[in-house]
Amino acid sequence: MMKETSQVKPNPFESATQQLRNAAGYLKLDEDTFQILSAPKRQLIVSLPVRMDNGSVRVFTGYRVQYNDARGPFKGGIRYHPGVTLDEVKALSAWMTWKTSVADIPYGGAKGGIICDPKHMSQPELERLTRRYAAAIAPFIGPYKDIPAPDVYTNAQTMAWILDTYSALEGHMSPGVVTGKPVPLGGSLGRDKATGRGAVFCTIEAAKVNKIDLKKATFAVEGFGNAGSNYAEILQGYGPRLMGASDSQGAITSKTPIDASKLIAYKERTGSVVGFPGSQKASERELLQMDVDVLSPAALENTILPEIAKGVKAKIVTECANGPTTPEADKILHANKVFVIPDILANSGGVIVSYLEWVQNLERIGWTETEVNDMLKKKITGAFGDVHAASLKHGTDMRTAAMIVAVGRVADAVRTLGIFP
Repeated sequence: MMKETSQVKPNPFESATQQLRNAAGYLKLDEDTFQILSAPKRQLIVSLPVRMDNGSVRVFTGYRVQYNDARGPFKGGIRYHPGVTLDEVKALSAWMTWKTSVADIPYGGAKGGIICDPKHMSQPELERLTRRYAAAIAPFIGPYKDIPAPDVYTNAQTMAWILDTYSALEGHMSPGVVTGKPVPLGGSLGRDKATGRGAVFCTIEAAKVNKIDLKKATFAVEGFGNAGSNYAEILQGYGPRLMGASDSQGAITSKTPIDASKLIAYKERTGSVVGFPGSQKASERELLQMDVDVLSPAALENTILPEIAKGVKAKIVTECANGPTTPEADKILHANKVFVIPDILANSGGVIVSYLEWVQNLERIGWTETEVNDMLKKKITGAFGDVHAASLKHGTDMRTAAMIVAVGRVADAVRTLGIFP
């Protein structure tokens, strides 16, 4: 049987533009505004010479795409991955623009990435790479310009290096330049689990809408990384049973419930979910098409392709990842009555708590983790309500409704600001 990975995956920026065009039709967006919203404001490509541990110099390529700042400073993560492309970063920056808008927080959207394989780099090499990248983009970022955050294969330590480098260049400590920092450096309590927790709150709301009893529900997670593992651990606390998971090394399924906390510990010890006691190895397709109530794609973009979508049995798909479902696959899921909580809504918990972290930095205040989680819940459930109301009003799926809400807000800001000069 041909593997799904052999299929040609669509250009992510073309997918993002197609989603924008679809929303523009519902909004009856004028062509001038559409043209402004369909192109990034700034695209930065930097060459990063780094001294490797063996003494040689290797030049890496880095990107920072700033898509739109009509509603506030640019905001978006930085990912380290061998498959990073400019079109991918452009798409992610567009989705960040819609994500901050649908969550109704005063940010625009941006994204960054470096073409590298962090799994085959030492900690000192990653630090030198990060500091070189931070220095290269320093003129374009700042607490009131563009605030980076962690993404795929970056973390709080990465943000600490960027903070230190930027602050050294500025001549003063500036904690508001990044979010997702270690707590001692101004990071927010609750930030490390915010993306997963926010997705759980969205799943709870979706279960209410679809009349699913979570205490009797089952679920699977594709991509058992930071967001996926936190999602699984938090969601199981509300009753659902984890029946399958995957990471970059492979997928597993089980006939009996998997304890997410034990799976997290197992992966930390072995480096993968594969081989977890009591589980069976499975293909990615088998995992994505498991007979479960909730499926959460939490890895990279374009994992739910049309051929996969045809066999998805889950009633709810909660997109912890950015862009996991292609537009054609999306149509299939909608036709099959699968309730999709789109990425720009489902995984907005991270940027919501990033915003709360930024506010704490700017005002030099600190909130408890309970306060942060309560504010996250209020904000993201409110956003879910706005999107669901729009889906009922326009008779659309949730992704289209989320884009209608998000694009409408950004379009209003763009039109009101006008064009300078």
